[in-house]
Amino acid sequence: MFHTDRVIIVEGRYDKARLSALTDAMIVTTEGFRIFSDAEKQAFIKRLARERGLLILTDSDRAGFQIRAFIRKLASDADVINVYIPDVYGKEKRKASPSKEGKLGVEGIPNETLTDAIRRAGVFEERPGDPAREPITTADLYFAGLTGCENAADNRRRLLASLGLPARLAGASLLQTLNAFLTRESFLRVCEQEFVS
Repeated sequence: MFHTDRVIIVEGRYDKARLSALTDAMIVTTEGFRIFSDAEKQAFIKRLARERGLLILTDSDRAGFQIRAFIRKLASDADVINVYIPDVYGKEKRKASPSKEGKLGVEGIPNETLTDAIRRAGVFEERPGDPAREPITTADLYFAGLTGCENAADNRRRLLASLGLPARLAGASLLQTLNAFLTRESFLRVCEQEFVS
């Protein structure tokens, strides 16, 4: 398993699912071209770029390069590294036909090819996550009133607003994002304040 403190930007959920098997890094999707009109997601990625640095891993087709260029411009004042996958022609298993350009995307690239591309970026370490840092857990979210109670949705919105994070975060994305920005200790301190009941 590869580790990096940078946030990995990919196009879609299938790319994210594929990479999740190879790294414990935070992975954020652009939802394809939706990134061009989603101001909240743009602001979120800019903040991640400033605070953590980005690693962009989009497909090697025209659309992937357009999205990559947009993200680079969006995060022009931050530390951004590109990872490129080679042109491999074929069709993803879940699709009825090949893409317009006939190239495999991140989700369809063989593991060894994807791993080689990641290694070439030079920012990954082959190790498990940092054992010294205690993560925020689903139990912490529950006991803080952010899940599993009547006011959980309101509490999450208040907490996320206070942290300057997108209001739509929930579930695994919420947990991953909180762990990206806060230590468990600082999360518990915030929760003891006015943001959650």
